[in-house]
Parts: sequence; C-alpha cells; structure tokens
Amino acid sequence: MTPFGARLRAMRAERDIKLKDMAKALDVTPAYLSALEHGQRGKPSRYFVRRVCTFFNIIWDDAEELHRLAQLSHPRVVVDTSGLDPQRTELANLIARDIAKLPDEAVEAMLAKVKAGGKG
Repeated sequence: MTPFGARLRAMRAERDIKLKDMAKALDVTPAYLSALEHGQRGKPSRYFVRRVCTFFNIIWDDAEELHRLAQLSHPRVVVDTSGLDPQRTELANLIARDIAKLPDEAVEAMLAKVKAGGKG
C-alpha cells in the first residue's frame, strides 16, 4: 500500500463511502480505485488528486498533504546512484533487497532521519 492509497482508503472509511460509489463519482473504475488504494498502480495524477479533494471537500493544508502523499506514492521506485560514492550505492541496493524484512521500528527511525534531512 502507498501513503496516498492508505490515506484515500482511510478517508473513504471515515465517511463510510463504498468503493464503487466513490469510483463512480470520480469517473474511474472500481478496479482502478482499488488498485490505487492497494499500491498496485503508479502515483496518481495531479488532476486526479484535485478531483479527490473536491469529492471529499478538502482544502488548504489537507489538500496539500494529499498532494504530497501522492508524490511519494509510486510503488516501484528507481534510485539512480550513478556518480555517488560506493556506500550510497550499497545502501540503496540493501534497502531495495531487504525493505520488506525491515522491522517497523527500523523503518520509522530511517524515515524520521531522512525527513530530518540526515540531521540528528
């Protein structure tokens, strides 16, 4: 599941909206919406995110957060380490290989460190 897909699903559940009803309102198929929620589709377009914001009547900070999550929600990430030092290439490869096996605590700590810009 992607960050955008998780948030989309949570918003739908909070409002008790059926997937098929939301899909119809957004003029997409239920299969597409389900795949998006489960991280089986690429990141959504800005146009689609705007339609979701309109559907849920969200504005300002909440809309910006949804757009931010959409940008971070490509389920197949490619990391180009050409020109970087060997340690960064090794790190990228190890993360790619082992990300599914990392304990939640390790993921949370790494995510916090990266969000802080490597400080701390």
